Amino acid sequence: MTNQMITCVAGEPSGDLLGAELVSGLKGNPFTSNYQLNGIGGSHMASVGFESNWDMSTLSVRGYVEALKQLPAILSIRKQLIKSIYQNPPSVYVGIDAPDFNLFVEKKCKTINIPTVHYISPSIWAWRSNRLDNIKKAVDHMLCIFPFEPGIYHQAGMKATYVGHPLANKIPLKPDPKSAKQFLFENQFLKFGEIASDETIIAVLPGSRKSEIEYIGKGFFEAIGHMYQMHQGSIRFLVPVATPQLMEMLVFLKNDLLITYPNVKVELINGNSSKVLEAADSVLIASGTATLEAALWKKPMVISYTVPWLTAQIMKRQGYLPYIGLPNILCQNFVVPELLQDQADPKVMAKATLEWLEHPAQVAQLVDIFEELHHILKKPSDEIAAQVIEETIKQAK
Repeated sequence: MTNQMITCVAGEPSGDLLGAELVSGLKGNPFTSNYQLNGIGGSHMASVGFESNWDMSTLSVRGYVEALKQLPAILSIRKQLIKSIYQNPPSVYVGIDAPDFNLFVEKKCKTINIPTVHYISPSIWAWRSNRLDNIKKAVDHMLCIFPFEPGIYHQAGMKATYVGHPLANKIPLKPDPKSAKQFLFENQFLKFGEIASDETIIAVLPGSRKSEIEYIGKGFFEAIGHMYQMHQGSIRFLVPVATPQLMEMLVFLKNDLLITYPNVKVELINGNSSKVLEAADSVLIASGTATLEAALWKKPMVISYTVPWLTAQIMKRQGYLPYIGLPNILCQNFVVPELLQDQADPKVMAKATLEWLEHPAQVAQLVDIFEELHHILKKPSDEIAAQVIEETIKQAK
């Protein structure tokens, strides 16, 4: 016998943001508004009334090698979660991204007839599609954030709905860099004072996980040093810090940089990645959801990523798309550069990031491409997702 309860599980910061939108949608839906919402989520989900029973940060790892270190803690949480579900079955289980974790739990749910919805399709279009059989065994209804995904599931005989991308609703079609700079100044994020009208702003986003900063951070900060040397004129670097746990690592990298370049202006800014991106003239960014955010802010960017050698070899053997950055995947073209692994040389990254400033016509063309993409991704995602969850509960009764 299921209860009037919806269990949602997010496993990382990007999932927490999506989960917060979903929770808001469920609370605004007349059918699900009185349901208890619990499971695993982060601060954004908590801020809209979600009750998290475990710490989400334990699940926030990326890559095969990195996950091994956290495996005992992850397996412990998974075991406790499944036990809790068996003892107190929810009306529906909603896995939010984190496919390795959630698909396993979703399979267990189906063995006791708990319906399952998965929010955000695993990248079946980027990896070999043999994952589809596994997904089909675990998921009753897939919520897709990219328009080409539902067709893949329909062909496999699965239910799937395109809900649009929640970020496309949050970000305005026309950015206002001047007001973003003013916001950062007025809210005292800028140690070096107000941003001058002739000052070039480079946003640098080296990732939102500890493992990413470990492998990417040093190269990104070295690239800052090269840009400072190369750029003719006043330049300032804004580095949003995704979580308080990352601040210490980024302060260390900044201090290391200042030994070589004592006059470089680097601002470490708590959160506020959206305002930093809106304020920027060009962006150096780690591959991930943040690249789509940068595209929706219509920003020229360079995408870079580095993982341990073994992780890279496994990924090479699985992947068949030529791109890893979401803007390039969605546009089916290299609209922005990708510098990966050995190509992620700090000097090359610096040159490519600054090159956008010298080609305003190319930037204007990129803005048009990103505006079209924004229109495609803009849907009432939280409402559509909540409706699907409502229908899934009703059909299971």
